[in-house]
Amino acid sequence: MSAEAQPGKKLLVMAADDEVVVTHEDIDRAHDRAKVQSARSGHSLRSRAWLLWLLIGPGILVMLGENDGPSMLSYAATGAKFGIGFFVPFVVLTFGMALVVQEMTVRLGAATHRGHAELIFERFGPFWGWFSMIDLGIGNFLTLITEFIAIRAGLGFFGIPPWASILLALAVLYSALLSHRYWTWERVTLAAAAFNLIFIPVAVMAHPHWGAFGHALLNWKPLPPFGKDTVLIILSDIGATVTPWMLFFQQSATVDKGLTTKDIRYGRFDTLLGAALAAAAAVGAIVATAPLFGRISAENFQAAQFAEALKPIIGRFGASLFALGMVEAGIVASITISTSSAYAFGEVTQRPHSLNLPVNQGKSFYAVLGLCAAAAAGIVLIPGLPLVFVVLIVNVVAVLAMPPALLFLFLLVNDKEIMGEVPSPRWANGLATLVVVLLTAAGVLYGVSVVAPNLFAWMGRL
Repeated sequence: MSAEAQPGKKLLVMAADDEVVVTHEDIDRAHDRAKVQSARSGHSLRSRAWLLWLLIGPGILVMLGENDGPSMLSYAATGAKFGIGFFVPFVVLTFGMALVVQEMTVRLGAATHRGHAELIFERFGPFWGWFSMIDLGIGNFLTLITEFIAIRAGLGFFGIPPWASILLALAVLYSALLSHRYWTWERVTLAAAAFNLIFIPVAVMAHPHWGAFGHALLNWKPLPPFGKDTVLIILSDIGATVTPWMLFFQQSATVDKGLTTKDIRYGRFDTLLGAALAAAAAVGAIVATAPLFGRISAENFQAAQFAEALKPIIGRFGASLFALGMVEAGIVASITISTSSAYAFGEVTQRPHSLNLPVNQGKSFYAVLGLCAAAAAGIVLIPGLPLVFVVLIVNVVAVLAMPPALLFLFLLVNDKEIMGEVPSPRWANGLATLVVVLLTAAGVLYGVSVVAPNLFAWMGRL
């Protein structure tokens, strides 16, 4: 056996008559796995804690990343329009739905070492592979626009002009890629994502009635009067929690991180922890804006306007934290969503697609990532763009696009040929089926609200 190193590119390993190409990406993953194996060999509490630290990341990122700009605006509008009541436990339930869905992507990625788009392409053919990639790309691009809208609005609270806000956001996004290492990118993005929890102290500053909050959480209050506004808030909150990009991102990140079937339990814990943290931040946004209930019209409000409305209640400092939370939500989501698009493009076109790649080896991957973000950011600066309308359209697209994406995921995770020793258990299939039914029903509900809007007014009078 002989080996030939080509500095900065790849290592050629010659075994008999076969040539195996070991890429830069493979070497970086091997280093990461060596650390994991070293931590796994220890039996002390410290070793297990270190192993957990090495393996967690994608689940927390995908959940806190989904607490993006339009999502936090949706939660803020929920609190301002309905106060503390039905929607507090409802939002917690939606994160339970997200947990069920994302757990399947962990098992699928660990078992197959393939990204979501790549598996769809392989198992269902090029047509459905390209369909899923284009569908994801359109949805992701629209969502990216809303992330920059949130960043622009949040920084606008501090008097920063739109062009400066957008340039700052792009600078942060591109800076996260400089290391060309998945591990470093993940940790930098996780540090930024942790600021999503800023909505929790903002909620405390609003001095909510904690007895009413506990009662609402433990004793699910009845649904508010049934009307079009209620339906839109329900759909918006669902679309704020469970979206197609999450499936593609976490499965690809699980592969890029190098998780194996031995690591699935850590991936589950990672996803559970992420769901718990994201749910706490989401509920915090609802509680923070609940004092505005009955005082303002929540429609057409953006981040800066919510912060201004909260200033008399929680003070300038609290309002500033709220605005910064919106900025963080937009920046972290812009990083993860643009990466999701780049993963899917690379998987379907069979081009290198990893954050472990240097730019010269992953030109198409980094080009898709960078250009999608730059184009979305540029659109936000168009004078007279109906920003609120764009946010509403994106939330609707997220809800309507989810059932087909879930169907592909369900079929893949039950494919015994690719799942091997970790087939989908019955309880997971049962929960996944329930989630698909609920999301499909939500999409139908929205369709009815568009075709027959007067129907909800009639039902509300019953």
